[in-house]
Amino acid sequence: MFRSKAFSLLKPISLMSGQPNLAYKFIHPAIASHGHRCHRGSVDYRQRYKTCPSSAGGRTISAPQTKVMAEEELPGVLVLDVGGTHGVLENLAALLKEHFRLITMKEFLENKKEMSKKIQSVFVLECRPNIDQELLESLPNLKVIGNFGVGVDHLDLKMISNFGVKVTNTPHAVADPTADIGIALMLASARRLVEGCQIAVSPDTKYFAVDWLGVEVTRATLGIIGMGSIGYKVAQRARAFDMRILYHNRNRRRKEEEEAVGAHYCEKMEDLLQQSDFVMLVVNLTPETHRLIGKKELGLMKPTATLINISRGAVIDQDALVEALQNKVIRAAALDVTYPEPLPRDHPLLKLNNIIITPHIGTATVRASRMMAEEAIANMLAVLNGQPIPSEVFPK
Repeated sequence: MFRSKAFSLLKPISLMSGQPNLAYKFIHPAIASHGHRCHRGSVDYRQRYKTCPSSAGGRTISAPQTKVMAEEELPGVLVLDVGGTHGVLENLAALLKEHFRLITMKEFLENKKEMSKKIQSVFVLECRPNIDQELLESLPNLKVIGNFGVGVDHLDLKMISNFGVKVTNTPHAVADPTADIGIALMLASARRLVEGCQIAVSPDTKYFAVDWLGVEVTRATLGIIGMGSIGYKVAQRARAFDMRILYHNRNRRRKEEEEAVGAHYCEKMEDLLQQSDFVMLVVNLTPETHRLIGKKELGLMKPTATLINISRGAVIDQDALVEALQNKVIRAAALDVTYPEPLPRDHPLLKLNNIIITPHIGTATVRASRMMAEEAIANMLAVLNGQPIPSEVFPK
């Protein structure tokens, strides 16, 4: 792994075991995290990580060491709020307070003159606070925006860069839980678990129908669109079901990586769509992937196929999906992301019985939340201390 004298002042923040040992620098593949309602330009993901063993047997990601100081002396970090519907969870706020003085948006707006000088970083959780030109102009000492999650399609990277502010994200923590939710949605849709639960608990149920059938995942064909970190972990899990695995990606994986999971590369996405029993979308939202799956692509899929989306809602033309599900062009869909989120309560997708929709819970686990907060803290402290940044995002 990359090591530098600049890391000699770093102290480790313990991560959970099983995290990937990422190389010093690479262009991050197309992968997904939490869905947002904004659509921005292409992104160049370059990562720099320093990992080392932890006393618990897992891995650690290093964050710049800061001197113990009074809260007033700590660098200010702006958050929307603490607690409540959209605020930072209390336990994550406690982690931030170890290194920063937390300043809520309310506190900032009530005393802009004083608070604007203290804020050197912004912690963005689920698109909030909104980073616009007005906010950037009001924060003369801002150096970094730490995004909680991988996807940054809600941030105008070029505009932020013009203010000399860096943007970071948290790819380390998201791959495993997001891959898990992809497999969970595939299984739930295949075996009609949501419908089955409703039947089992309904007061109107008198008997269980013998002709109520699902389909099998074992030995079926899975097509993965976007074979980055998350897509590859989906393939690792799918192999346990003896699935035939196809994938389409901007760049082909190395031969040994393909062989390790039994994956076969499809240069043309159309070939993957025509052959797959399950199609799983695991891509970043970019201008190239916006409405990647539309009427034409849905028409290429098998009538017995299921579409699964764990990337971003806008990757699918939802009007075309409604039509395809209503007319049985495809068997079913399972979505952890939609556009917008949540969907309007009268949206036609919500009225169909051959779809599963979950409330964007790909990384909504206790472990992943803490790890993403730790990564965000490590990134922000690295910027403030002028040290190598574990996970910086660059505009293209």
